[in-house]
Amino acid sequence: MGERMQAAGGCLIGALGAGAGLAVWAVDVRGRFWRFEQAPDWRVLYAELPLAVLGGTALALGLWALARRLRPRR
Repeated sequence: MGERMQAAGGCLIGALGAGAGLAVWAVDVRGRFWRFEQAPDWRVLYAELPLAVLGGTALALGLWALARRLRPRR
């Protein structure tokens, strides 16, 4: 596989990881956002959302790098 294909694969895996993190975060977000009856809990947006997206990206790229390292060389 060429360097361009490896770079494109890494970018694609990163984007898929970010999407997976966003999908996991979106599960029951309305219940977490309206946790208290007085006012919405804004930490859901400024703390949980970026952590979920960055965590999904980091996990996907980490797994991709591990798979590349464990794959036999040609």
